[in-house]
Amino acid sequence: MNESPSPVYNVQAVPIEKVQANDYNPNVVAPPEMRLLELSIWEDGFTMPCVCYYDRETDTYILVDGYHRYQVMKTSRRIFEREKGLLPVVVIDKDLSNRMASTIRHNRARGTHNIELMCHIVAELDKAGMSDQWIMKHIGMDRDELLRLKQISGLADLFADKDFSIPEQDSIDSAYMPLEDEL
Repeated sequence: MNESPSPVYNVQAVPIEKVQANDYNPNVVAPPEMRLLELSIWEDGFTMPCVCYYDRETDTYILVDGYHRYQVMKTSRRIFEREKGLLPVVVIDKDLSNRMASTIRHNRARGTHNIELMCHIVAELDKAGMSDQWIMKHIGMDRDELLRLKQISGLADLFADKDFSIPEQDSIDSAYMPLEDEL
């Protein structure tokens, strides 16, 4: 953990070729907003660093937040040249499950999420042994949203370790509502 209270006090200039996108970011930005982001970075500079995890084994920085700022740096020649190929980065030191949760927390309030990728993240967190309570707390979703994502995913193994009870036949019969033409 950093000595500072927050990672933002330790911004680093990292060569763009040492930065890699993660494979679990569900945030989607439309082309007009990407053009606006490029203009914003051109006019105002980078006003927020990208958030990364530093992988010592590969000597790379894996994005947790800031994928679209990273993409602008990679695709805008004028910004790449002005910044000398250096991306402003702060580093957090968390395991993969907590990095995934961080990505979602960073994104939820400002972007749209790809449902398929959100289902994948929920499945990965579930497979990593994270409880429903952990997922709901760390990703900021309620029980209904979590259940919907699990149902949408269609992955039966997400429910394999859950205990479901079957109601007694009497309670099924008492819940039966006759159709209008049966009355």
